[in-house]
Amino acid sequence: MVTVHDHGSRYLIVGLGNPGREYEQTRHNVGSMLADRLAALYDFRFQNCGHSYLGRAVVSGFDVAVAKPRTYMNLSGRAVVEAQRTLAVPVENIIAAYDDCDLPLGRIRIKEDGGSGGHKGIASIVNALEDSGFLRIRLGIGRPVSEREGLKDYVLEPFNDDEADAVDAMLKNGVAAIETIIKDGAATAMNRFNGVKNVNREP
Repeated sequence: MVTVHDHGSRYLIVGLGNPGREYEQTRHNVGSMLADRLAALYDFRFQNCGHSYLGRAVVSGFDVAVAKPRTYMNLSGRAVVEAQRTLAVPVENIIAAYDDCDLPLGRIRIKEDGGSGGHKGIASIVNALEDSGFLRIRLGIGRPVSEREGLKDYVLEPFNDDEADAVDAMLKNGVAAIETIIKDGAATAMNRFNGVKNVNREP
């Protein structure tokens, strides 16, 4: 029998992305892809709950909710604050996963608190919560190889076949990072995952 910890220890995992099938496999939606990977592993069942698709399960003995906002990226805060208030999750127990073009493809970086780094989804969450003290899992998508390709077009394109192995490894590490945060805390997770290189791409 699985023991669930007390109500105050519940976590909310938010996988950022844009709604709609046309965005599902794009670089900008890699946070949502991580939410799907976690949900499949722990048999979450997503339901339409206001501004989010929301699922719940037990991860490492803790009652964990996973939200995929139904809003567009720059309005993600609406979904997060709604889920946070509905579930009574402390802000410090919110973990937002999102794409980061300043990290090489395949890298992840866990961060506590801080600014948005220019990411509109994170900026929306900070503004809606009026608090920046949530955890972030930055998922590296790199930048365009060609100088002629704009960043806006690049993030809205699907990952290509050459990137598939790196993306798969990154999502596996993302799930393991979430499990570690929940079980052992953010500091342990940062020590374990922030220095890990993408062995398929980096020297």
